[in-house]
Amino acid sequence: MTALVRSRATLRRTRGVAVLVCGALAAGGLAAAGFTALEPEAARASSHREAPLISGQPQYDTTDVYAFVSPDRPDTTTIVANWLPFEEPAGGPNFYPFAEDAQYDVHIDSDGDAQGDLLYRWTFDTRTKNGDTFLYNTDRVTSLDDPDLNVTQTYDIDLLRLKDQKVVSTTKVADDLPVAPSHVGKASMPNYGKLRDQAVRKLPGGTTAFAGQADDPFFLDLRVFDLLYGGDLSEVGRDTLAGYNVNTVALQVPSAAIRQSADQPTVGVWSTTQRRNAAGKWTQVSRLASPLVNELVVPLKDKDKFNASQPWNDADFLPYVQRPELPGLIERFYKIKAPQEPRKDLVSVFLTGVKGLNQPPNVRPAEALRLNTSVKPTADPKRLGVLDGDTAGYPNGRRLSDDVVDISLQVVQGELAGQKNDLGDAVNANDRAFGSSFPYVALPTPGSRGPLADKKASSARDALVGGAAPAAPSGSSGSSDTVLVASAASGGAGVLLVALGLVWWRTRGTRGRGAGVVGS
Repeated sequence: MTALVRSRATLRRTRGVAVLVCGALAAGGLAAAGFTALEPEAARASSHREAPLISGQPQYDTTDVYAFVSPDRPDTTTIVANWLPFEEPAGGPNFYPFAEDAQYDVHIDSDGDAQGDLLYRWTFDTRTKNGDTFLYNTDRVTSLDDPDLNVTQTYDIDLLRLKDQKVVSTTKVADDLPVAPSHVGKASMPNYGKLRDQAVRKLPGGTTAFAGQADDPFFLDLRVFDLLYGGDLSEVGRDTLAGYNVNTVALQVPSAAIRQSADQPTVGVWSTTQRRNAAGKWTQVSRLASPLVNELVVPLKDKDKFNASQPWNDADFLPYVQRPELPGLIERFYKIKAPQEPRKDLVSVFLTGVKGLNQPPNVRPAEALRLNTSVKPTADPKRLGVLDGDTAGYPNGRRLSDDVVDISLQVVQGELAGQKNDLGDAVNANDRAFGSSFPYVALPTPGSRGPLADKKASSARDALVGGAAPAAPSGSSGSSDTVLVASAASGGAGVLLVALGLVWWRTRGTRGRGAGVVGS
């Protein structure tokens, strides 16, 4: 652990080249899978569009998994799992429900043998009040039980306990809880924060649950797939996921309920999704633990095999961890020497956990998000986690604010093998602030800003002119922002004059984020 835990203050004052990166992400990890005893049929896919099949099934596509000791309740562990990537906020009228024909699972291995001991399962049900309208909501929504919220979802959580991959008991943890809806916009949901609060539910035994839409908490520059920028870093630093939402489930549970014991406090966490096929059988279509594994570690020929395998067989993919492709690409485009192979350092970080920090005794190498639940949260989290001396962060679990791209890139390029570097993608934080209490994820971006929007951010034009620029009034300089539309009609008793005033606020400033610079 001493190789990882050290002060990086002097090394971080001057930042090096910002090399792409979404890639390194877990350049060593291998995805964990489901349980044989549950018999999901093997399928192919997982994460942010990382494999062919799942890219066409976004409702079932796990984007990220997070596991961390709760900062405001350090005797509990919070698990966050996200599905349905790249939710365009204005994507109505159906918006973004959880799938009803899916089992959304989070697996927990409490003894390091690469087999799940606990499985939390979410299932969802959808209700529509009025099928004769196209509207998701028929008026302003002020509460989750508002009759104007036309389409609603509820969910159950079941806890399955397993022994040698056989289910030994099933407990209903939550029944018919409400899902926070998609954020249609400020006109429809003027106080979305209130809806979020109503969707947070305390359960017996010190457990708290949430399900609903949230801002995508993953921050990175995904344009790495353009040949790692081809050696041109002039555009590096834009958060590709800024402005997109995801569907989130979050669960906060007493740490003692999921770990083996106080003497063995490390747990392994991963997610899977099962979908019911035409024959009525459950088919596993997604799984995820460490971020961006399938995209950037597993080659095309084995992506489907990787998703269909079980975690205790992850040694089958060991060559891709020991001889990852990414360092060679970085050397090719940026002349930064790739570390010597085989990469034992990556095996330790991504497959077994770090000895003395989050490696369980007698661990079986497998890709899982390993969290030592006895490490207390810090009041001053470092975005580079363990690399910056903050042992409460990635790769000891994963917090929402951990810069897993920079961490993984530096590790894959030899940080732990004596090749010090400051590589990163110049995206150091999320575009929206995270919360200080459960469920911690940021509120989703609204779909339509509506009449309550910041006028400087609105660029909508009136429909009466089909979006065309307004004509300048006679004698004006053409700078007027107001157009008056009037119509008149006459009747036998007099004249009726109707005036309709419409205001267009032109965009001031630009949308999005500018190029960033790698730095402290």
